[in-house]
Amino acid sequence: MNIKEYLRAKKEMVDRALDLYLPGDDVEPKIVHEAMRYSVFAGGKRIRPILVIASAEAVGGNAETVLPAACALEMIHTYSLIHDDLPAMDNDDYRRGKPTNHKVFGEAIAILAGDALLTHAFEVITMCSEKVDGERIVRVIKELSEAAGSRGMVGGQVVDILSEGRNITPEELLFIHTHKTGCLFRAAVRIGAILAGASADKLNALTAYAEHLGLAFQIIDDVLDVTGDAEKLGKMTGSDIKKQKATYPALYGLKRSKELAEKEIESAAESLKDLSTAADPLREIALYLGKRES
Repeated sequence: MNIKEYLRAKKEMVDRALDLYLPGDDVEPKIVHEAMRYSVFAGGKRIRPILVIASAEAVGGNAETVLPAACALEMIHTYSLIHDDLPAMDNDDYRRGKPTNHKVFGEAIAILAGDALLTHAFEVITMCSEKVDGERIVRVIKELSEAAGSRGMVGGQVVDILSEGRNITPEELLFIHTHKTGCLFRAAVRIGAILAGASADKLNALTAYAEHLGLAFQIIDDVLDVTGDAEKLGKMTGSDIKKQKATYPALYGLKRSKELAEKEIESAAESLKDLSTAADPLREIALYLGKRES
């Protein structure tokens, strides 16, 4: 299969749906809706929503059924980026090659735009109820709230902040990466599978895939902050070193970090060995992300 064409087609599908599900920038209060849309449509590969779709397809589902949940994942991811970029957090001026939200709209509106995206995401998920029974919707809401909250992404971000400037253990670093990034990857894959009615065995296989893929993605992100091209990344490189962030290159060195990422990509693909060719997009996504440069 042509994975680049698959990703392009699914990204266009997600973008059209996001435009439909988000309030228009002519809706009052206009400024916050403009800010929400600014960051959602500032770029990005839409990997998380595409994982929702690909996971559903892997177990016999279809994109249309899970599209609201896929968009909800992207809204939550975008809210986290808006807040991460704030002066109180990472204090970044650029994201995806454009000024960060608070640089355009000010800190107060940026905070509120993030809050609004997080809240709106759960409203959008309920739109799946047109084609999916209520029990699955409740399971999905539980999955996503846990993944995004203090036991998931937020928790990982907290430990990441507390770890700046000090020596940490491999276990602490693993906690940061599996929570700060991995939890949303895990939720994306599981949500797609749950909405599509996956069996317990298939859900377990997809969960293992997601956990390996999420860790690999963040390790590669760490590596690219050292070796990447700022123009391709759309943000300044070297910021992790300046901020004394807890990263895989800082703890293991570049060579070993790349090896660990490759191992996780291989493990992700191996997790899908018992799934049919319907899971090929997931297999190809893992290989594609393992070679990414941005």
